[in-house]
Amino acid sequence: MHAVLSILALRGSDEGLLIFTGGMILLWIIFVAAMVALSIVIWWKIFAKAGYSGALGLLMFVPIANLVMMLVLAFGEWPIHREMAQLRAASGIGPSERWREFR
Repeated sequence: MHAVLSILALRGSDEGLLIFTGGMILLWIIFVAAMVALSIVIWWKIFAKAGYSGALGLLMFVPIANLVMMLVLAFGEWPIHREMAQLRAASGIGPSERWREFR
């Protein structure tokens, strides 16, 4: 920070302040873009592991749709659970007691 202030003092207040402000804005844009990319990856993986299309994770950036999708994830039956129940029924293995606790 001291180096930035000395650059501002050497270049003159207006020009140095503009350079500093532009650099900070650029850093902020890079930070926000990285956080958005990380959020997309996280929500994509959550939806994919639940058995839904990973692209549904993009709905988490739409204001009302994100609330609806959280309710679907929290209270809906996940496709992966349906598939697991079908496979267990086909093989003759019933669901365990632990499975019944979470339903």
